Amino acid sequence: MKQDRPPDTVRAYLAALQRSMKAQGCKPGLIADALADCEEHLNNEVAMHPGVSEADVLAQVIETYGTPEEIAEEYKSMEAAISGPFPKNEGTMPARRYGFFNVVRDPRAYGALMYMLLSLVTGVFYFTVVVTGLALSVGLFVLIIGIPFALLFIGVCRVLGHVEGRIVEGLLAVRMPRRLPPTTQPDETIFAQIKEALIDVRTWSTMFYLALMLPLGIAYFTIAVTGIAMSVGLTLGSLWSLITGHSDIHISDLPWLEHLFHTAPGLIVLLVVGILLFFVMLHIARGIGWLHGRIAELLLVRL
Repeated sequence: MKQDRPPDTVRAYLAALQRSMKAQGCKPGLIADALADCEEHLNNEVAMHPGVSEADVLAQVIETYGTPEEIAEEYKSMEAAISGPFPKNEGTMPARRYGFFNVVRDPRAYGALMYMLLSLVTGVFYFTVVVTGLALSVGLFVLIIGIPFALLFIGVCRVLGHVEGRIVEGLLAVRMPRRLPPTTQPDETIFAQIKEALIDVRTWSTMFYLALMLPLGIAYFTIAVTGIAMSVGLTLGSLWSLITGHSDIHISDLPWLEHLFHTAPGLIVLLVVGILLFFVMLHIARGIGWLHGRIAELLLVRL
């Protein structure tokens, strides 16, 4: 295979690193961290040699720092060596883990359930920040403080997106960026910073994600609370009725069903249904966690 010529600019080096990591199957969150680290390191090297061309600096850096392919391999190896609460390779997990009852042993299900319960609070907070920030940015744009406020608002959204990414990684087991990417160059003017922020698709996708968290948070919280309440209510209620011999279930429209649930066999059926609902809820939570992880990865990871 013909070897590509070494990159002679920072942008070319980062593009080659991104292609190499994608070819090796690295997660977008890991790629984003690698690009941020390398961009900061390379820009510092270029700044430390003001009298040397960027191509010459890159040539020296490649000799000591490594080629994009070598850096990609290094990051992939480091990531594989980091242990955590979740299995690293889903493809190597035993099939029995995905059985109906084995979901109770999957930490992803409990993490997703916790995220669903937390999402209402975070969704309300994110939505309030985005709506208030946008309204004030537009309203203050005609004043001298409008531009600095808009830049501050964009910075706050990026920080919130990063915090949300850490929550997603901790509870949903989706690899998200672990550091904020460099946003501007030190010598950029304020107008260049504004232009870069406005044309960056991740600025708007992050705001969209934060605003989207309100309806998603309401839906997740409702599903989680309803599922848990039904499971716990049916299980404990039927168990208590079996112990005390007294049932408080009243179904006036279906007398035969009410009579059934006043008998031991009917209460045992309710007990089994309540227990099964708990497993169903864990499966639903794990599925929602997987889906939301893909949404977060799509909208929050900046490559």
